[in-house]
Amino acid sequence: MNTIKVKVMRKQGCEDLPLPQYMSEAASGMDLYAAVNKAIMLQSNEIKLIPTGIHIELPWGYEAQVRPRSGLALKYGLTLVNTPGTIDSDYRGEIGIILCNLGKDPFTVERGMRIAQMVVQPVTRAELIEVGNLEESPRGVGGFGHTGH
Repeated sequence: MNTIKVKVMRKQGCEDLPLPQYMSEAASGMDLYAAVNKAIMLQSNEIKLIPTGIHIELPWGYEAQVRPRSGLALKYGLTLVNTPGTIDSDYRGEIGIILCNLGKDPFTVERGMRIAQMVVQPVTRAELIEVGNLEESPRGVGGFGHTGH
């Protein structure tokens, strides 16, 4: 696995929270922690922005993607509205998690709870070239569900 250095800064008052961390040796995502000052109730079908208490400085040419945690999704129906959320290398604001409760029961977000995961990866930029025609392909213009799956 490749390793890059990412600078991280804690928001004042969040020194008690762990920094994002990988929870296993082969994990691709680092867990992010809720930096709420008091417990927040997320009702069924409710969306709230949950702070993480950290700012990061990614190297040029990298992005971070914020994704749901599978255990919270399976057990409670928690997901992220904008998944994956993208953090560009020039963003310096606090990372916030747009958490959504798709479950039928209310869910309480508490300080220090692992609420999402962050994956850092290289960015590839596309150069668009306008043309009059595209090459034919076996699929052609077949859209959603055209293969029967």
